[in-house]
Amino acid sequence: MMLYRPNVCSSAVLLGLLSIFGAACSQYEPFDTAEHVRERSIERLPAELAGQVRIPFELSEEVKADVDSLLSPTGDDKKKVQEIVDYIFTGLGLQYSLLPTRDADETYVARAGNCLSFVNLFVAIGRHQRLNPFYVEVEDYQRWNYSDGVVVSRGHIVAGMTVDGELRTYDFLPYKPKSYKKFNPIDDLTAMAHYYNNLGAEALMNDQVEVAEPYLRIANGLAPDFHKAMNNLGIVLMRTGRVAETVVLYERGLELHPDDVPLLNNLARAYQGSGRQQEAMVLLDRMEALNQTNPFIFLYRGEIALAEDDTEAALEFMRQALRTDSEIPEVHLGLAKVFIARGNLDRARHHVERALKLDATHDEARRYAAMLNRPVG
Repeated sequence: MMLYRPNVCSSAVLLGLLSIFGAACSQYEPFDTAEHVRERSIERLPAELAGQVRIPFELSEEVKADVDSLLSPTGDDKKKVQEIVDYIFTGLGLQYSLLPTRDADETYVARAGNCLSFVNLFVAIGRHQRLNPFYVEVEDYQRWNYSDGVVVSRGHIVAGMTVDGELRTYDFLPYKPKSYKKFNPIDDLTAMAHYYNNLGAEALMNDQVEVAEPYLRIANGLAPDFHKAMNNLGIVLMRTGRVAETVVLYERGLELHPDDVPLLNNLARAYQGSGRQQEAMVLLDRMEALNQTNPFIFLYRGEIALAEDDTEAALEFMRQALRTDSEIPEVHLGLAKVFIARGNLDRARHHVERALKLDATHDEARRYAAMLNRPVG
């Protein structure tokens, strides 16, 4: 949040200065939140990681000059916010782009970004205009990606600000109704952890495990109890053969967040990889008992059933996943795999086509499409 601190004068000269300059010492200067967070980052991170940190809501002098030339520093908070929104969406013509997540300067240059990219820019400009915007996590809207039996998790962030005594939020999420119910304002270090978790998740989805690890270690160092970053770092450890470390990390995560479905799912996977099948099944039963709306519970159980050649059980699990969320490509790919195993290639093609309609760039869906459409003989 934007804070202000007085420019305090020495008591020894205060009376004399007051007689000459009047109220000069009562003026306020903005508190440098970016520098404060940079100092806190150095305290929390090893030197090799602290040196890589960039502050996602910090503006370059070029962007500040552009803002100063177009936006008025005067006016009430409501007027200033409207000017910032107009500047971002009309002046810059900001366009939605799911990937990659960008910091404020990168979003300004690219004129494109996702939800967190927009919030980085909004917060940066707002604080430059001496407003008090902050980051807010929307707890009832989460995003997941599923690959190789593990769930990569990300949150959803909006900008928040108190205007006329009321909390208002500012969002950039197209094609979704804004019916959020649970909001959690977060501090700047946690917001930075979300930013680095996003970068790590994006690298994981591109199979760039070595790129993902430092991002996720930064996220975990900035916010040690941030379950999404713990979850994704565990995936890095699992994919690089450090399964024992994965188990320790996930078990600690579940002590803090006992009902977190991605942690439960991925610990079950780690247990399975360690030959601890019974413990894995206990976790899967626990997930189902939570009655979550996460389709990946059923996807994972379907894959286990498919690996055991129980296509009947696999089909039922995949259909449960479909009933939970039909707009995720991985759900349709799960069904395609089952139908391939059952010899029903027409149904398999249908679901692969559905997956590609949802995400035309999905690598696994493209591979299955090529395989199913390959001429025979």
